[in-house]
Amino acid sequence: VMASKTKIYIVLEFVSGGELFDKIVNHGRLKEDEARRYFQQLINAVDYCHSRGVYHRDLKPENLLLDTFGNLKISDFGLSALSQQVRDDGLLHTTCGTPNYVAPEVINDKGYDGATADLWSCGVILFVLMAGYLPFDDPNLMTLYKKIYKADFTCPAWFSTSAKKLITRILDPNPKTRITIPEILENEWFKKGYKPPKFKEEEDVNLDDVDAVFNDSEEHLVTEKKENSPVAMNAFELISMSQGLNLGNLFEKKLGMVKRETRFTSKCPANEIVSKLEEAAKPLGFNVQKRNYKMKMQGSKTGRKGHLNVATEVFEVAPSLYMVEVRKAGGDTLEFHKFYKNLATGLKDVVWKAEDDGEEKN
Repeated sequence: VMASKTKIYIVLEFVSGGELFDKIVNHGRLKEDEARRYFQQLINAVDYCHSRGVYHRDLKPENLLLDTFGNLKISDFGLSALSQQVRDDGLLHTTCGTPNYVAPEVINDKGYDGATADLWSCGVILFVLMAGYLPFDDPNLMTLYKKIYKADFTCPAWFSTSAKKLITRILDPNPKTRITIPEILENEWFKKGYKPPKFKEEEDVNLDDVDAVFNDSEEHLVTEKKENSPVAMNAFELISMSQGLNLGNLFEKKLGMVKRETRFTSKCPANEIVSKLEEAAKPLGFNVQKRNYKMKMQGSKTGRKGHLNVATEVFEVAPSLYMVEVRKAGGDTLEFHKFYKNLATGLKDVVWKAEDDGEEKN
């Protein structure tokens, strides 16, 4: 994305192969091996989205594009949801999507898990690719919904037995027993000819170039005097870190609420904050490096997107008041959410809340 004072320019990839839907319309159902290849790519793409806390909620062949080499691309995220939109019950509640591809729990309007709902849509897509028609279809919407509720469908005779079993597990009307993506990745039918995607380790954030901070040559190190205190932030720097001029968005209302970065304030001494962060991170299996009130934490276990890397920095925002920024520098977003919730448990004595002062005055 590029912008001038009056214009915004968005540069998108040109996908010349058209919609996967057109391929089915023009050529009919696909052979099982070809359908499997597209399904493998679809599962990889959806798994990646979910690892970033994004749920598509409108997966269908019309929203799957093909490039010149026949590689599948997911498009149209207009109805997608982010993990922070999940309510206190851990579920999404907006009913949306294309009826024929929507999971039963979405129609039920009692809340649903975005990942399992997306997976149902993937199952419908696989059926369409191999059959050339929809598993659930009826001109009457209520009758269609009843078929979806009951998973009332029949696989055609040309489906292989293993393909039928997998589709039946995906199109399970009970989201709690529905097969998961990790289980699909281990499925024998799915694994045939499967080539796992290779991801480059990418840095999502640049916390003053965390790696550079820890690898700086001696000539670039700050003086001993500066190392004795955290970086002080002025009002303009604070505003630049918030959304607009509303500083209320700068600090998290709940310690457990976290996206790819989060912040909290503390009235503890800066050295104590750093020590507490280290004490809380090490039992979680993280190696910690420290320098100049900046910390780099790396998980010892390999997750879905490699090792989880977390960068933290302590800033002085007022005398005896510090802001601590915690960011995901690499790895899986959902794993970062889980890490931060566990980290927060060990920081309860460090975090300062405005109401704490009110209670003291009373």
